[in-house]
Amino acid sequence: MSDDLCAPARARRSGGRAARVAVRAAPLEEGKRPVRAGLPGGQYAPLSEAAVQRIHQAALEALEVIGLANAPASGVEAMVGAGAILGEDGRLRYPRALVEDMLAKAARGITLHGRDPRHDLLLEGTRVHYGTAGAAVHVVDPETNAYRDSTAQDLHDAARLVQHLDNVHFFQRICVCRDVTDNFEMDINTLYGALAGTMKHVGTSFSDPSHVAGCMDLIHMVAGGEEAWRARPFVSNSNCFVVPPMKFAEESCITMEHCIRAGMPVLLLSAGQARGANPRPSRPRSCRRWRNVWRAWSMSMRSPPVIRRSSAPGPLSATCAPAPCPAAAPSRRC
Repeated sequence: MSDDLCAPARARRSGGRAARVAVRAAPLEEGKRPVRAGLPGGQYAPLSEAAVQRIHQAALEALEVIGLANAPASGVEAMVGAGAILGEDGRLRYPRALVEDMLAKAARGITLHGRDPRHDLLLEGTRVHYGTAGAAVHVVDPETNAYRDSTAQDLHDAARLVQHLDNVHFFQRICVCRDVTDNFEMDINTLYGALAGTMKHVGTSFSDPSHVAGCMDLIHMVAGGEEAWRARPFVSNSNCFVVPPMKFAEESCITMEHCIRAGMPVLLLSAGQARGANPRPSRPRSCRRWRNVWRAWSMSMRSPPVIRRSSAPGPLSATCAPAPCPAAAPSRRC
């Protein structure tokens, strides 16, 4: 018998280790990722059900008895048409039955769209999503470690970062483009910088109601037309519509009406009603916020040259014809 026949068989190697390394290095499938949009929350409950009801009843009483001042004429028409009462003192008041009726009609689940359907956010139940927010006027320069004015480049860079962070699911502007001095140009550059940086849902704001139309022109270009935009609105308006002491911010309300008619979702913000952002007991503050958000529900339910950049946009002149925003090159937000 030959030595070849008596020798032990050698184990066959088929690149198994390399294959295992490749599997470990590859991105996880969407359903297997430990951090993803829409994970269930709701475990933290600092208030009892009785305390929640106290807040609810106090908000109803404030709406019915005190009401709000300084609503724009269009808002008065919409809310009186819904059942609110305009007093001789010019304040709008909301009967409890009207509030309960509107609450019953409010949507229990909505989708915030991304430009890429993979980034759509289903808002319902206890699903939790994280994104960026704020309007910082200074940033810490990563090169000098010193504070400086924030720029359009900073905003765009933040959007690019959010695009590649799984734990940030949408992008609202994090800073003000202080290198753009004209307010309309600042609004449109904020929008352009965000859309050029991420395919996730974007939140923005407007300095003046008259700026909405021009910014919607840019949005329609990015979407591929108004019809495509209305089918999948991928930008929402962050709107601080009420300010202390218990009065509407008129320009913000008019902006909200323009956005609603343009098919844009609205994120309702309300300034604290007692000394701005100073610490206050949670239940009175919660009562004020709940009351404020309901007022906007009432309003919204009745209302019915080309840019070319290699990596990031600079200021966009209002006189230019903006092109659809390119996808960001591979290089977060709540």
